[in-house]
Amino acid sequence: MFRNDTYTDAFALKNNKTVAQTLAHPRYAGLSGLVLPKYAAHLDDALGIFLLELKREGDQSYRRFLNKYGDLSYCTFEICEAKYLNAIGVYAYFSGNELMYIGRCKDSMKKRVNNGYGKIHPKNCYLDGQSTNCRLNALIAVSRENVSLWLCPQSIDEIDATEMHLIRMHQPTWNSQHSQL
Repeated sequence: MFRNDTYTDAFALKNNKTVAQTLAHPRYAGLSGLVLPKYAAHLDDALGIFLLELKREGDQSYRRFLNKYGDLSYCTFEICEAKYLNAIGVYAYFSGNELMYIGRCKDSMKKRVNNGYGKIHPKNCYLDGQSTNCRLNALIAVSRENVSLWLCPQSIDEIDATEMHLIRMHQPTWNSQHSQL
């Protein structure tokens, strides 16, 4: 089920760390030379608010903190049918009748869809976040009126082989890292 929303600037809601705390992390330490000369007065600012301010000012350096899918338009969707929430197996997204993406789920569809692809958490937008969640959600947001989800429940032992076989056989567009957004 899709909610009737599209949202942007999800990265701006990540405010559990300051700019200084983020720059102290090894993944972001290389950005100190970019930030310190121009923005030393903002080291105690919440990271998301700081980056949103840079974006609004037209300073594209905010993107250096984000993965390449971290500043797109996203939508919210979830699985509502209880019988699928704890299911595991291979799943596929279709747009109309076209197979777009094949993935695997070894924990629960609730975790994979409702807490993963279906709601982009601010942390996912950053370099150390889940870029695949951002990417797939943004692709779904573009054509959500036509998107459906299919699930083939399987045993844990069959999931990997089935997923790889289906991807090789069908080569779904969204499984390619080069699919257009």
